[in-house]
Amino acid sequence: MRIITHFRLQSFLRNQLMPLQKVKKYAKINLAILLVISWSGAVVAQGTVADYQRSDALKVVMRDKVYYNPLSFNWFDADKQFWYVQRTPKGKEFVLVNVPKKEKKPAFNHEKLAEGLSAAANKKYESYNLPFNIITYVQNGKELEFVADDYVWRCALDTYLCQKKNKVKPEERRYWGAAENELRTRLVASPDSNWIAYVKNYNVYLKSRQTKEEYPLSFDGSEGEYYSADIQWAPDSKKLVTNKVRPNQKHTLYLIESSPLDQLQPKLSTRDYLKPGDALPVRKPQLFLVEGRKQIPVDASLFSHQYSLNNLRWRQDSRAFTFEYNERGHQVYRVLEVDGQTGSVKPLIEEKSKTFIDYSGKKYRHDVADGKEIIWASERDGWNHLYLIDGKTGKVKKQITKGEWVVRQVVQVDEKKQSILFAASGREPGQDPYLLQYYCINFNGKGLTPLTTENANHVISFAKNFGYFIDSYSRVDAAPVTVLRSATDGKEVMALEKTDISALASSNIKMPEVFTAKARDGKTDIWGIIVRPTNFDQNKKYPVIEYIYAGPHSSFVPKSYGGGVRSLQELAELGFVVVQIDGMGTSNRSKAFQDVCWKNLKDAGFPDRILWMQAAAQKYPALDITRVGIYGTSAGGQSSAGAVIFHPEFYKVAVSSAGCHDNRMDKIWWNEQWMGYPIGQHYAESSNVTNAHKLGGKLMLIVGELDDNVDPASTLQLVNSLIKADKDFDFLMVPGMGHSSGGDFGERKRRDFFVRHLIGTQPPAWNEWDSALRTSQTNKPNGASN
Repeated sequence: MRIITHFRLQSFLRNQLMPLQKVKKYAKINLAILLVISWSGAVVAQGTVADYQRSDALKVVMRDKVYYNPLSFNWFDADKQFWYVQRTPKGKEFVLVNVPKKEKKPAFNHEKLAEGLSAAANKKYESYNLPFNIITYVQNGKELEFVADDYVWRCALDTYLCQKKNKVKPEERRYWGAAENELRTRLVASPDSNWIAYVKNYNVYLKSRQTKEEYPLSFDGSEGEYYSADIQWAPDSKKLVTNKVRPNQKHTLYLIESSPLDQLQPKLSTRDYLKPGDALPVRKPQLFLVEGRKQIPVDASLFSHQYSLNNLRWRQDSRAFTFEYNERGHQVYRVLEVDGQTGSVKPLIEEKSKTFIDYSGKKYRHDVADGKEIIWASERDGWNHLYLIDGKTGKVKKQITKGEWVVRQVVQVDEKKQSILFAASGREPGQDPYLLQYYCINFNGKGLTPLTTENANHVISFAKNFGYFIDSYSRVDAAPVTVLRSATDGKEVMALEKTDISALASSNIKMPEVFTAKARDGKTDIWGIIVRPTNFDQNKKYPVIEYIYAGPHSSFVPKSYGGGVRSLQELAELGFVVVQIDGMGTSNRSKAFQDVCWKNLKDAGFPDRILWMQAAAQKYPALDITRVGIYGTSAGGQSSAGAVIFHPEFYKVAVSSAGCHDNRMDKIWWNEQWMGYPIGQHYAESSNVTNAHKLGGKLMLIVGELDDNVDPASTLQLVNSLIKADKDFDFLMVPGMGHSSGGDFGERKRRDFFVRHLIGTQPPAWNEWDSALRTSQTNKPNGASN
């Protein structure tokens, strides 16, 4: 039952978020417009000016009040020293660490450098807010170099006299399309410098540097089937290889910029943008022998139905070259070797899958001893692991890693020591299976040594020689600790920093809660987080909002402290509980876990997400799952709209930004990877556009008119289908904006939409809560935050 009541003035006083003299003004403004909805008999004041004000104030607290949490490290002096920058109560501080001495100290005298730079630049700089984040020690550490205000500066560390050096030139870049890159003229010198190879009139030519004589190596090139300028010489300078390319029909994306800054009239721009089902270019490696100027045929039967052909490279002894072939449909992936004299082709590695091969996220290859062996990542046993492959026969010599856990990254392969440094998750019992831990192991699969063990997510920075590494470990519910470790055994060499979050605690900001529940199979654990407002009252009822990104290419729930949580906390502050979940169909678990998405992106793990929220609400009755909202961007935009189309019985309100609402409208590489090829009815079954008539909740669509990541027409086609189905919805197109959640304007509209439709309160006018925030901050001593 809904009970509508007026906003109570004493709640303003109790929150103490506005100066007393302003209370009457805002109480008067909001008496008529702020409605509070009671669900299950409890009166809840949420979505008020005070809530918006407190939410906005969190930006400053969560950004600037976390101390001693360095994020990047810079090694130098043959890995004997490194520096980092961090925020402290003073401001921005640079720290220098001497590893042999186990000594940590300021990287320089901040006060003196600020004085020296201010004098040289004739401009005032603050000691702990210096205008740079990167430093370089020069002159054997006697001077410091950095870039500030578009100039290179150098300061002596004994006198702190600073000199302006050269002006920084903007980096010149030119972006080439794939076809342009293959056609543009490139002069490629042979390793012995005797020859120049290039493409001319669509054919491969050779010129002697000694005689200047020019020779054609091919004769059948044409505009419709040309030789690529990406020529690869064999190390012996006697052979070369390039691709013969049959180009495809381009698919052009048209974008209209309605409000350009430099003219009144709109602008039209275009992008090459292939979509699922489009024709692809065909590339065929072509082998040439310099002596005799011969072109050797290469049999294409093992790579005839290609999605891509890449990573072409010669063996060091010039006996052969290799390349990787991804068959269209992403169910066959081969590493092929071509004999450098005969052109004969043999497969070294072949992966096959009944669903898909995650080539973009899990593939790894390292050729050992010029191809004698190959270290290869594969999910052939159901989990992503490393294998040692015989480079001649292609047979598996040894499965290096094994178990119900996944290798996430190979950091280094040491051929001399026959060892591998890698990151993995899910191996340590009793831990969140997504937490990254680091290990080393021998090629023969023996000697597995954990380098990190703490129950946390480990973010690592290795020295260049891999003798040491800096380990910053944390969880979303545990503040970071930063230490220096030995890369041999993981033992701690010295403590560096322990993050101070006391300012957040004094602001009553709560850590996100890590929560698990069983998936649809009743066995698999689904992991997520719960974010509550700072004024959370377990005796009240709170609508639940899910932030969703369910792309199969990774997992997305934050695992390190602070990562991606701030925006969730700001939204929760308006009177919600906000959650984020990794359901089935995402990556970094078993192959079967990820396969749920195949040809079925509309699934998006929703059965698991719904069960997870139901379990959370059973444990925490304050979570009102009769009022569930959802939002997301890009693939998350597709899923959030899909929630109120395919699951309106559970999800009541959705805000979808930049969504690929029909996978036939989005980029080819991402969508064919998961939805498969050829295009079939399953694409329509997962389409929000085709199924728009099923919309059963409140929906807002946001898109940027210049989105060249996901075609904006995808959103407009959903708009069209919703109109034809006579559905009520909100729509916002942002002029001049690319692929985005909607920017600041879109964020405000999103929050208001949830307040209006989940809480049932008319949101305060923006100028009112903006003014309230400014007034509140102005009247606080020393600009203190709530």
